[in-house]
Order: sequence, then structure tokens, then C-alpha cells
Amino acid sequence: MADNTAFLTAINAGYTFKGDSIKLGAAMLNGEVVPNAYVNLPLKTLNRHGLIAGATGTGKTKTLQVIAEGLSDASVPVLLMDIKGDLSGVAAAGTLNDNIKHRYELIGGTYEPTAYPVELLSLSQQKGVHLRATTSEFGPILLSKILELNDTQASLVAMIFKFCDDNKLPLLDLKDFKKVLQYISNEGKDEIEKDYGKVSTASTGTILRKVIALEQQGAAQFFGEKSFEVDDLMRISDDGRGVLSVLRVNDIQDKPALFSTFMLSLLAELYATLPETGDQDRPKLVMFIDEAHLIFQEASDALLQQIETIIKLIRSKGVGIFFCTQNPMDVPPSVLGQLGLKVQHALRAFTANDRKAIKQTAENYPLSDFYKTEDLLTQIGIGEALVTCLNEKGQPTPLAATMLVSPRSRMDVLTDAEIDALVNKSALVKKYNDNVDSESAYEILTAKLNAAAAPPPAAGGSAPAAPAGKAAKPQPTILEQVLNSQAARQVERTAASMITRSLLGALGLGGKKTKSWF
Repeated sequence: MADNTAFLTAINAGYTFKGDSIKLGAAMLNGEVVPNAYVNLPLKTLNRHGLIAGATGTGKTKTLQVIAEGLSDASVPVLLMDIKGDLSGVAAAGTLNDNIKHRYELIGGTYEPTAYPVELLSLSQQKGVHLRATTSEFGPILLSKILELNDTQASLVAMIFKFCDDNKLPLLDLKDFKKVLQYISNEGKDEIEKDYGKVSTASTGTILRKVIALEQQGAAQFFGEKSFEVDDLMRISDDGRGVLSVLRVNDIQDKPALFSTFMLSLLAELYATLPETGDQDRPKLVMFIDEAHLIFQEASDALLQQIETIIKLIRSKGVGIFFCTQNPMDVPPSVLGQLGLKVQHALRAFTANDRKAIKQTAENYPLSDFYKTEDLLTQIGIGEALVTCLNEKGQPTPLAATMLVSPRSRMDVLTDAEIDALVNKSALVKKYNDNVDSESAYEILTAKLNAAAAPPPAAGGSAPAAPAGKAAKPQPTILEQVLNSQAARQVERTAASMITRSLLGALGLGGKKTKSWF
């Protein structure tokens, strides 16, 4: 009893906060729940990022779901990366069963089935709001990093963007970028080299091949109009709860480049768009990235460095990022050190490497007078986890083996009919899902080349004579005809949004000062 009293005192001192918090569960000692030893997460420090880790089937996704529900209840918008396709159920109320009833008898409190406000998003052609970004808004630096270009090739991409800005050639999709690449390698090579410097055909060929490889992963659907606005991720429902935006990416697990492209562009845009917030009572937005190894294991060194830099700095914008993965070692040490909340579900020790990983994982947690962490990592059950977070002063809380509460929303996927109903009533689907193919670099350069290839006037023909007493008006060049056309004047009205791209200071990332995404 003396041990329980000391334990209860330590837990209550560590997990009781002045500000609002999310109830995660109740602490356990010697395999049993200790009454009134509640483990809470302070909203104030949830912009300090977090990790949810554990072996398959230990309850990581349900923990993610519980925290997302608590954030929504606290009027904090949430973005969920649904890679396995099992998070759409947050839009429907859960169902009470014997297991849940028994769990709440141990933890305390009541189970209230609840449906949450949800917006379905997609990077492909799945049902939901289609996310897009224009190539121009994406910027030359981000594009070069995604394509894994060397310095010489990256400088050529920067020159292409400058040429297009100067000549009012909008780069809206990859079709535009490829057309400009082909133009500067052939018909426009002399024109480019006169004003911008020598163009290496070998470099343009390499860049073109890498763009085509990116297209093979579905990037052609991602680059284009209409650009998604980050403000639409931070909406509050009519009843005051934060909207849960569920990005359905279960069809791009084998397309890591596309997923990395989206993640880096989103983080860069959030950093460029949101103002500095300082310390606030709650985050502005929290993102959950399931199967986080897809970002870190497949990213190039340059891309990984930029992701790490953004993660370190974006908390000052009020944005929290939570990584959900099987093994904490999937997350680079430089990122792992930035994560204030750690929820560690059970790990399995089948090999010598597994045992080594468990020992390393145990060393990432605070020392405890009540647990032998290395042993406990393999003993905790489904729906249980080791928890530590930052208190309101930014100090680590004591390690707590926790029996977690159950999600109040459905712990399963929506049916096709439920998804259709959700999509049909979405205002964002109506806003973003119409295909737009504006006049851009592809059309303008194609018109220029077609005009240049047109046959000369028939023999004996001549231009109409100028009226008596007036000098003949000089005929405009082909380029002047194109740039002075009605289509080009329409392009001029959109050019301002492209030339407002700016570098993100020391980050070296492309951004823009408009509200449109990327």
C-alpha cells in the first residue's frame, strides 16, 4: 500500500494541470490500474510534437484516435494521415461492448459514443477533397529537392522559373514544366542562352527523366489547379469542435516520393503562412502521420534535412506533429529529440536486433522508481502504453504505464454509402474538385511553335497596302503576338501570385504570401 500511495502521489503531481487537458487513461502499477491515478495530456504543450510507437496490433491507431478526439473536443483542428485506411470511422459514433465496459470500470468515467466532424481529403482520385498545388507555387527549391537534383541541375530549374516569370508563362502543372524544358533544349535554346546563360542538354535531359519518374508515382494528379488553401485545414464546426481532416492515402504506400512531396510542401506552406504565436493555451493545428517510416526511410538526405528543420521550427507557429510508427528507431534521432510526448505500446523481441532496439527505446524514457522500463516494454498488453509528456512548464512528466481509454468514435471504417453521404455534403469538394486547365506555359509555347511552323504566304501574295499618306505599321513578332494575346493578358492577372514566391529565410524553402497552398 505504501508503494501505491507514493506512486499515486507521483502520478497526480505529474499529470494534474491548471489548463485544459485530454484524459488519456489511468496509470498502472504491478499490472493493475491504480484508482484515481489519471494520466492527462496538457493542451498547452501539444505543439511540442509527439510519438506513438509499438508493434502491430498493440493499439497505436486507437491511441491516435483518442488524442484526435480530445483535440477536436477542445476546438483544435486535426489532420490525420490515414495510410492504412482505418481512420474514417471517426465520423461515426462508436458502439459499447463488454470489453469497453470493463475497461471503463477499471479506469473510471463513462463511455459516450460520439461522431466527430470530418472532412475526407485525397491526393489521388479517391472520394473526398482533391489536394493540388501548382508547380509555380511549389517553387524551384522544393521541386529540385523532390527530384533529388545536384547543384548544377537545381540552378537550371531556378533559371527556368525565372524565365517563366519574366515572360509571363505560368507553370501550373508538370505538363507546363516539361514543355518549357523541351523548349529551352531545342527551339528556344538560343533565346535562353542569350539572356540567361548556357543550357546543358545533358542536364535538361536528366531533369526531364526525373520529372517523368515523379509522374509515374501519381504526381501529375497532385500538381495543378485549384490550389488547396491551408486555412481550410483549420476549421471549427458549427458546434465548436475542431474539424478532423482525414487524408486518405492508403493507395500511395508504394509511392513514397509523392507522399514526401506532399508532406514537405504542406509543412513549408504552414511555416510560411502562419504567424508566430508564442506560448498559447492550445495548438492551432495538430497533424498525425501514421506509418511515419514512409517519410523518413524513403527520403533523400537533402529532403530529410529540410523536413527535420521544419519540424524543429514549426512549433512556434502553433502546429504540433505526431508520428505513429512501429519502432521509435524509424524516426531520426534529431527529430526524436524534439518530441515532447511519447506513447510507447508494446514491442516484440524475436531477434537479437529486436532486443537491442528495445534496450535503446528504454533509454529514451525518464528513469522511474516504479518500473523497469526495458522489461515492461515487452509485457504491457493491447490498449496499454508507457506514457511521458511535457507539463505546462515544459518539464518531462514521470513515466506512467497506462491503461488507455477507448475511442468514442467508431473503431472501424465507414461504409461506401457513409463515405458518399459525407462527400456529397462537403462544401470543400464543391470548391476544389472541378478540374481547371487554365492557359499556361504549355498552351502559350505550343501556340508560339505552331505559329513559327506555319507555311509562308502563297507566292505572289502580299500584305495589304497601307492607306495613302500613312506609313506601313510594323508587323509584331511571333512572341509579341502571343504575349499580347487575350490569353496572355488573362495570364498577366494571375502572374502576381507567382512572382510573390519568397524564400523561407535560412530554411531555404519556397513559399508564398498568398493564402493558396504551396
